[in-house]
Amino acid sequence: MNRALMLTAAMVFAVLASALHVLIFYMESIAWEGTLARRTFGGTVEEARPHAFYAFNQGFYNLFLALQAIIGVVLTALGHTAIGVALMLAGTGAMLAAAVVLALASTPHRSAAAKQGALPLMVVSCTIVALLG
Repeated sequence: MNRALMLTAAMVFAVLASALHVLIFYMESIAWEGTLARRTFGGTVEEARPHAFYAFNQGFYNLFLALQAIIGVVLTALGHTAIGVALMLAGTGAMLAAAVVLALASTPHRSAAAKQGALPLMVVSCTIVALLG
C-alpha cells in the first residue's frame, strides 16, 4: 500500500475524529443542559444538572485530545512527520482506548463506544500500515 496515501487517510480520519471530539466537548462543557446533549446522552435537564461539573471536566479532556491530534495533523502536513504522527497517535490512541473502556464497562453503551472509537481506530490502523509499508 502507498505510504503517502495511508498517511493522508490517517490525517483525514484524525481531523474527523477531532471534529467529533470537539462536538462532544461542546455538548459536555458548554451545552450540557441543552437539547443536543440531552438527546445524545439521555435524561432530563434536572437529571443532568448534578453531573454538570463532571461533564464539564470530561468535555475538556475530549477537547485536549482533539487538539493533540489536530496539532499532529498540522505538523505532519508541514513535513514534521515523526512528531506529527506521534501526536496524532497519542491523541487518537487515547480516544480509541477510552472507547474500548466504555465498551467493556457498559453493554448498553457499546453503540456509543463504537461511534466514539471508529474514527480513531481508522487513524491508528492507517498510520500503522503507513509506517510498516
